[in-house]
Amino acid sequence: MLDPAVIGARVKALRESSSLSLRELALRSGVSAPMLSQVERGDTSPTLTVAAKIAAGLDLRLSQLLRLDEGGAVTVVRASERQRGGSKKRGHSFEVLTSSQPGQRAELSRHTLAAGGATGAVDDPPMHEPGSRETALVEKGSIVLVCDGQRYELSDGDCVIFDADLPHHFENPTKQEAAFLAVVSAGLRRS
Repeated sequence: MLDPAVIGARVKALRESSSLSLRELALRSGVSAPMLSQVERGDTSPTLTVAAKIAAGLDLRLSQLLRLDEGGAVTVVRASERQRGGSKKRGHSFEVLTSSQPGQRAELSRHTLAAGGATGAVDDPPMHEPGSRETALVEKGSIVLVCDGQRYELSDGDCVIFDADLPHHFENPTKQEAAFLAVVSAGLRRS
């Protein structure tokens, strides 16, 4: 059984991080503002139906809202356990540095682009969930982010944040290897 105070604090934190008022979440979820207030204060434990409506109003799955699909509070991923992939043809390799367990709200990966390499093609469909955001930090070299048809030139130390559910890819137009870190987080679009 989940503690109503823990659920309430989580609902409030998620609502506030989405810049939603109680009234706005009530409209989006179909749960009354007084009921949402009681849940947030921990005065009542929502039924599964009410919790599912609140989750939908926050653009989350019920399991994400209640953290049912998470293990413990700490997850360690050893270097030998990392998921690796990429495309030799495109000159792209990557490794996912975080756990692939369900319910993770962010994924950290390191990408290497050979000279002239790219993470994908212009016509590749978006590969991230609706509402996800991506933060990329250039570790080495120069790369170009092509996002929704616009080009953004990035160099050592530059950081970019964008809506990851838009068509996008990274290119290395130089004659030297480039590397960048990327964090993809689930959540609502800021726009």
